[in-house]
Amino acid sequence: MVDVETTGLDAARHEIIELAMVPFTYGLDGQIYAVGEPFHGLRQPSEPISAEITSITGITDEMVAGHSIDPAAVGSFAAGAALVIAHNAAFDRRFLERFCETFTTKAWACSMSQVDWAEEGHEGTKLAYLAAGAGFFYDRHRATNDCLAAVALLGAPLPRSGRFALAQLLERARQPTWRVWAENSPFDLKDVLKARGYRWNGEGSGSPKAWFIDVTDGAKEAELAFLKTEIYRGEIDLLTRRIDAYDRFSDRC
Repeated sequence: MVDVETTGLDAARHEIIELAMVPFTYGLDGQIYAVGEPFHGLRQPSEPISAEITSITGITDEMVAGHSIDPAAVGSFAAGAALVIAHNAAFDRRFLERFCETFTTKAWACSMSQVDWAEEGHEGTKLAYLAAGAGFFYDRHRATNDCLAAVALLGAPLPRSGRFALAQLLERARQPTWRVWAENSPFDLKDVLKARGYRWNGEGSGSPKAWFIDVTDGAKEAELAFLKTEIYRGEIDLLTRRIDAYDRFSDRC
């Protein structure tokens, strides 16, 4: 389990100021057997930490002054991991892949999006909300505490299904998905796409500037049929990409 605190939201511009990694072992049914000694580090960024970030993370310039995190030490610690999990992996993975190449070689999963918390009766997916719903509280927004809280959640039986949350996460992480791009879709149908679960990619990265959706392997053809019938109203060759845990949540998607 990994967690980073950063100077902002943009992995291309902002920097890691705190990193924690908590190793744990688990069984095929999702039961957690043991939690190991955490890795923790603070890092002084190239520019002062803003008051906004300090208010969110509790981390000040004085706390990180003179501190650094060795990417080689991070890579060595993470080298044996079968899976890297973060609570909002789409955020943490982008920062960590830029910081340490080891993370580009790992399968990743997300404890926020790959467990159906709403179906299990939780009202939100933020870590603090989930912890409170599970009956425990912790000193949040510090990386090690966030990691330990997420591990505790994954190792607990879900309130409705009774399964370990980790079992559901592992099941979803193993399944390939397809990203379907609705390039050049009619502007007046954007609300239809949005209502169906499409998201807009406007980051100007290597991916198209277009609406997209991620669907399961079995739902791919139905999604393409929907787009051809309801959005483009004719035959069209659409961009699709198969995604697995080694690329999911990364900029490569």
